[in-house]
Amino acid sequence: MSDQTPYEAATAAAAKLAELTGIEHHDVALVLGSGWLPAVDALGEATAEIDTTDLPGFHAAGVVGHSGKIRSIRCTDSEGADRNLLVFLSRTHFYEGKGVAAVVHPIRTAAAAGCSAIVLTNGCGGLKEGWQPGQPVLISDHINLTATSPIVGANFVDLTDLYSPRLRAMCQEIDPSLDEGVYVQFPGPHYETPAEVRMAGVLGGHLVGMSTTLEAIAAREAGMEILGISLVTNLAAGLSGEPLDHAEVLEAGKAAASRMGGLLSQVVTKI
Repeated sequence: MSDQTPYEAATAAAAKLAELTGIEHHDVALVLGSGWLPAVDALGEATAEIDTTDLPGFHAAGVVGHSGKIRSIRCTDSEGADRNLLVFLSRTHFYEGKGVAAVVHPIRTAAAAGCSAIVLTNGCGGLKEGWQPGQPVLISDHINLTATSPIVGANFVDLTDLYSPRLRAMCQEIDPSLDEGVYVQFPGPHYETPAEVRMAGVLGGHLVGMSTTLEAIAAREAGMEILGISLVTNLAAGLSGEPLDHAEVLEAGKAAASRMGGLLSQVVTKI
């Protein structure tokens, strides 16, 4: 990103996005995590799709199950107005070693493109008794164990109610069966040990994964309203007695795709 600040880099990426998609202003952004890719087709009509690497500051997808694409989708909101969704079909993970600015560059680009709200999704391990693979869970709060922050300088951003109570209530109106929990981000890319999973539970965590928290902090700094949804793709280490496998994560996502797509399409039209 040369000598630009991260915020200037995002503004440049948003300008290129508008040029390539023909959409001057996007309204709501979505970041689709591992296992969520099949849900995107339910969101609406795709008006443009570009490679992430077409935009300055973006990197190619580094994880199986992430497509490396950015899609612009037009949908109609609950009041009959057209809205433009900006959908990131992959993300840069902290464990890829590209730096925290690269992790949150899509979030800052979405804000610069006009998005006032963002939906952050992920695939994760579930700690709560009764949760099953393929189950969506709303993120009520998080614990960031990466030992870093995306915020530059002495900018003290309030993270109270980081994950919008309004949007969570909206989701539970759509699907009253939705549970919620605290998401814990570990650095990765190795899976958590059973002892670390127990620690997460003692700290108050219910979901464990390797993404989302840094993105949420950057989104709050940018003034966006945030909805976080985890897809429980496996029981966390030590709970099932089985080894953890990334293919299992993707398979759980495919199995839950129709429910995820239906939920997202209803939520974004109400935001």
